[in-house]
Amino acid sequence: MPMTFQTLVFSLSTTAMLQLGFLSNPETGKKEKNLPAAKQTIDILQILQEKTQGNLTSEESQLLEASVYDLKMTYLRATNSLKL
Repeated sequence: MPMTFQTLVFSLSTTAMLQLGFLSNPETGKKEKNLPAAKQTIDILQILQEKTQGNLTSEESQLLEASVYDLKMTYLRATNSLKL
């Protein structure tokens, strides 16, 4: 599969979900939390969003915006800062 901007966003988003403990580690089969690493990965996506503003297709921009928002909400749930 060729590397595209969407692939990069999906890869970082999946990494963050693993770090948040919402997906099982493919090597161990266990859900493991690493909240500092998850925050760093989310921050990287947010930096990408800021630095690429105005240079993405509307599809890429929407994907990145939705990914950052969803991951921030998931992070809040994982840290018990957001009760649903």
